[in-house]
Amino acid sequence: MANSINRRNWIKSSAFIAGGLAFCSGTISKLSAMPTRVSSLPRTLTDREIALAAPLDLKARLLANENPFGPSAAAKKAIADALDKSYQYPFMLTSQLTGKIAAYEGVAMKNIIVDSGSTPLLHAAALCFTKGGKSVITGDPSYDDLPTYAEEFDGKWIKVPLAADYKLDLDAMEAKVDANTGMVYICNPNNPTATVVDTAKLKAFCERVSKKTMVFVDEAYIDYLPDPQAATMISQLKAGNNIIVARTFSKLYGFAGLRLGYVIAQPETITTLKKYSSGGFNISSTTLAAAIAAYQEKDFLAETLKKTNASKEYLYAVLKKEGYDYIPSSANFVMFPLKMDGKKFSTEMFKRGVGIRDWKLNGKDWCRISIGRMDEMEAFAAAFKELS
Repeated sequence: MANSINRRNWIKSSAFIAGGLAFCSGTISKLSAMPTRVSSLPRTLTDREIALAAPLDLKARLLANENPFGPSAAAKKAIADALDKSYQYPFMLTSQLTGKIAAYEGVAMKNIIVDSGSTPLLHAAALCFTKGGKSVITGDPSYDDLPTYAEEFDGKWIKVPLAADYKLDLDAMEAKVDANTGMVYICNPNNPTATVVDTAKLKAFCERVSKKTMVFVDEAYIDYLPDPQAATMISQLKAGNNIIVARTFSKLYGFAGLRLGYVIAQPETITTLKKYSSGGFNISSTTLAAAIAAYQEKDFLAETLKKTNASKEYLYAVLKKEGYDYIPSSANFVMFPLKMDGKKFSTEMFKRGVGIRDWKLNGKDWCRISIGRMDEMEAFAAAFKELS
């Protein structure tokens, strides 16, 4: 039903690829020759490959859910200050950051593992809980980095269609749990729909389902909610339930290129995950220093959220003016249905210097657009009006 979503994987038939644009033809020929881990899986383009194939002079890079407003001035200064001691292994910095997270969330340091982005930890969980042919249950569409990786190592992927309001259908997902289920993966807010499920319902879901199997709650976009502390499932972990909560600095903190993420789980789960990850050893001292400076930097985060919401409201107004509906967003991207072929739309937008994602949802063509700076949103609007 849906295009495959992956921090690493983009569908190979992406619009501007299918359109055969000159700027990427040579690159794609080389990329197509790259080996995949399992030859029976469909070959898709990674984020890195898509970036290499994209034109260098994009007016608006609105295709990867990045935060163009960060990182903060304090984080940048910390990076510069950390360079003098960058010859040292950053063991103490890892411990310091873990301690800050633990203190803020009200958990012990043994409940936390950090890594270079949340991706390595999603992969670790996939290997740990779906090995031996176990299944992972996800929404469809939802963020698919973890289940795609599980499939590459013989895990089974069970996709459950979204509810009519484009939110994860928790009841339907729970009904799929059986003796072979290794994990249920919940991305909340969900990618690509930017919808969020009811907090009380999700807490009850975690309490019930975690008694049967591991529940992995990916909260990559939770900082865009009005009250992240009220919406997080960390309370379920504190209650002793068998869940994993993932967070990333890649979004509101603006660390997508610096690479830092973490998970919070029961101590025994953390011990197991460390067998499949670096345990934080692959994070640079500069990134750790920046994270320590930026973590819960309230004024900066509030200002970034304010600018993101202003750009989002501008986008809503543009879509309404042109006669388009959209799914109300609880994240830093918006999904809206198109009135033309998705691949053609994406190709034409790229020609105009605007990078977006086209999508197939319920058999129809959609666009997912990341929220950018106001000048980027204005560039989108100008290009969009030529096509709408």
